[in-house]
Amino acid sequence: MKRIILFLSFFSLLIILTSAVSAATQTNPQPSATAGTVSLNNPLPDTSPQILIGLVIKAVLGIVGSLALVMFIYGGFLWMTSAGNAEQVQKGKNVLIWATLGLAVIFSAYALVNFVIKGIGA
Repeated sequence: MKRIILFLSFFSLLIILTSAVSAATQTNPQPSATAGTVSLNNPLPDTSPQILIGLVIKAVLGIVGSLALVMFIYGGFLWMTSAGNAEQVQKGKNVLIWATLGLAVIFSAYALVNFVIKGIGA
């Protein structure tokens, strides 16, 4: 079962990263004033460290949210398919509880980092 969870986590991460790279590389080149050269727009809105760190944090939160959703589905699946087996029910409950606690830790860490970054930038 651990292999399935590891495979699903890796596959989800792979899909998210490839879609992010694909979206980032789909820019329309705009012709420059000189003939024969092409200039590309900067895909980042600003080059300040606070903005870049914020973008990285948002990307990581998206990945963590996706993994939490997978864990909620997995825990619910264990619970629903337990067929009265008390051990499977408890395992499903534990997965759901730990996924919820993990989300709480991630969001509180995000709030703390956001507070610190805004305090440094101001």
